[in-house]
Amino acid sequence: MALTLFYSPLYTDALSPEARFPRQRYRLVRAALQPEVSRGLIDIQPPRCASLAEIKTVHEPAYVDDFLGGRLDRSRVRRIGFRPWTADFVERTLRLTGGTLQATEAVLAGAALAGNMGGGTHHAYRDFGSGYCVFNDMAIAAALALGRGQVGRVAVIDLDVHQGDGTAAIFEDEPRVMTFSMHGQRNFPFRKMRSDLDLGLEDEIDPSGYLGLLEEALERAVAPHRPELIFYQAGVDALARDTLGRLALDHETLERRDAMVLDFAASCGCPMVICMGGGYADPIEDSVLAHAQLFRAAAQRLAT
Repeated sequence: MALTLFYSPLYTDALSPEARFPRQRYRLVRAALQPEVSRGLIDIQPPRCASLAEIKTVHEPAYVDDFLGGRLDRSRVRRIGFRPWTADFVERTLRLTGGTLQATEAVLAGAALAGNMGGGTHHAYRDFGSGYCVFNDMAIAAALALGRGQVGRVAVIDLDVHQGDGTAAIFEDEPRVMTFSMHGQRNFPFRKMRSDLDLGLEDEIDPSGYLGLLEEALERAVAPHRPELIFYQAGVDALARDTLGRLALDHETLERRDAMVLDFAASCGCPMVICMGGGYADPIEDSVLAHAQLFRAAAQRLAT
């Protein structure tokens, strides 16, 4: 079975070249995976736009309407971080969210793994966006799956170098969702929210210590929740040359990290949705390699 991933050229093209963001990352990851696409290991599909009803399952209607209508004031736009605002950017946001919804539909229909070549917008709260995140795609997908009775328990494994603060806040009072964030303690966001499990790491952590903490957290905290659906926010901004990172890990450590999460999901017999998360390395090819190696590893799992 091929790994289904969702991707749109808008992930790159709808971001202004003026934005302080590695917009070419999405296009480069897509190009890097072409050999796997040609061999039938990966199937890349265009994402649909998320509907307003789906988004408003989690987000405050007034915030959603203000975003779609171009009525966010400068302070709220600045907090999100993307400027200038365009119609294409609105469509990008809807498709980025829709890609995670479709990946969730794929795993709930029987696939062990599926993913979005974007998404993981974990800094978005119910009523505002932050840190390059407008709507929280994983929270929307999890809430819809729970609301429709498709699953009874969800886990969010967030290994981006930045805490999944929006996700934690959204599900703070939802016992059916277990939120786990392993991140740089001294990094953004500087006002942390409370996940069900937070592991705040010091800068330049030893790779073996990092992997040991992750293994223990999966076994002692995530497994007892008995999730029926997992969302993996697989940010690669923990790399040594990431401009927003500071954890200083190498590609081999991230490869072992990803393998550990893939093994965990398989051992639980639990379907998993992979979202790309952050990656801001200089050169950007460092981030591209790390993202691509995860999707290749997931594809190999499905092929064997």
